[in-house]
Amino acid sequence: MEVTVNLNNLKYRYEVYQLFNIYFPLREIKFLSEEEAEYIFYIDEEKLKFSYKEYVKEESLGEDIKNSLRRFIFSCLKEITGDIYPWGILIGIRPSKIALKLLKEGYTEEEIVKIFKDRYLAHEDKAKICIEVAKCEDKFVNKDKNKISIYIGMAFCPTKCLYCSFTSNPIKGNQKIVIPYLEALIKEIKAMKEYVEEKNIDIETVYFGGGTPTSVDDKQFKFLMDEIYDAFVKDKHIKEFTVECGRPDTITLNKLETMKSCDVNRISINPQTMNDETLNLIGRTHSKDDIKEKFKMARELGFNDINMDIIIGLPGEGHSEMINTKNELIALKPDSITVHGLALKRGSRMYENFILKKGIDIPPQEEIAKMYEESRNLAKGLDIYPYYMYRQKNMVGNMENLGYAKEGKECIYNIEMIEEKQTIIALGAAAVSKVIFLDEDRLERFPNLKDIKEYISRVDEMIDGKKELLNTLY
Repeated sequence: MEVTVNLNNLKYRYEVYQLFNIYFPLREIKFLSEEEAEYIFYIDEEKLKFSYKEYVKEESLGEDIKNSLRRFIFSCLKEITGDIYPWGILIGIRPSKIALKLLKEGYTEEEIVKIFKDRYLAHEDKAKICIEVAKCEDKFVNKDKNKISIYIGMAFCPTKCLYCSFTSNPIKGNQKIVIPYLEALIKEIKAMKEYVEEKNIDIETVYFGGGTPTSVDDKQFKFLMDEIYDAFVKDKHIKEFTVECGRPDTITLNKLETMKSCDVNRISINPQTMNDETLNLIGRTHSKDDIKEKFKMARELGFNDINMDIIIGLPGEGHSEMINTKNELIALKPDSITVHGLALKRGSRMYENFILKKGIDIPPQEEIAKMYEESRNLAKGLDIYPYYMYRQKNMVGNMENLGYAKEGKECIYNIEMIEEKQTIIALGAAAVSKVIFLDEDRLERFPNLKDIKEYISRVDEMIDGKKELLNTLY
């Protein structure tokens, strides 16, 4: 189903599209002639005019033209649809940066809340979260160009989840390329080890993600972990080594012991939900009891920094399912949680089913708001606080992804990655390195090839390209 808009000045097409996309995130938005369009938006040097059926509204144009028209369209669509979106006209993925900038400029917290409400039409609770996150991030964000983080990506998962658009290939159907992939990845690891040591660069954090790092067998996992440890952890005095175990069905006692022996001090065990029916629907091959069992196993081995991810807005879930997930996690007592809003991404089976076939029901906006409120109750129940945040396009409910942690258990890598103030050398298929030029306040990206076979056959190109880019900084 499409939404048709007429705009007299296409110079502002992007701004108009963004606002319509908030209220109609899963609809195709087309700009047509006045005779063909449902919504008519007129802008001149003095006024704004919005028309939809019998609804007509006019307003004077302010000096800040783009924000003025954004506020006007947002307010019109709010009146027409009755939907409430608490982030207002804020569409950027890092809203806490606005709060941090204002804090550094000397604004009080009360003044910042007012700016969020007046300039961006954002709700007070969102402004306060931004302030809290900004104050936390400022304590950790990198200020030294010689400090970097390392990201290693596993390109396999046990199965591909319904909502996933990442490079995560089901491992059962790709057994023939698992060993070649690990060999190529280790080649890249060794090359970057040499580079980092040659340039005398300090490694602050190492993050092993994916995909699912633990999807390979115990022997393969140990082989790879030993290489990572030798290259980036041993004698490096790093602050944090995270392994995103992700899927409980891939976690074994041997793998947990391997992580312990390699000085991993933070792991993620990600349920996404604690409702078995939903787990089955989204393509996960584990139950909530499996999650509890593996969590207990990790605790007994001495892992005292365990993160758990959940997703709000999964198909078939509403407020009651979120209450169940909340209660189950409070009983487990993880050290941090990351609350994700469901993002309908192109390339995921969920996007195809929803957009093309209309085969999946997504919770209404009012239900989404209740579920987010329950996630805040979860954080209160665990006595954890927000420390990093980001937003994505096509998020159900136009909400946010928010990380909560106990004091001292914040994920430093997450903060550095979101704030983009630290160089991250990323290894593996589809991994994107970011080289940060702090003095110039800019970054350059180097993406590795997404296709596994291409990555394997052209890994030398990936190594040389990364070194070439890094050499412009070091």
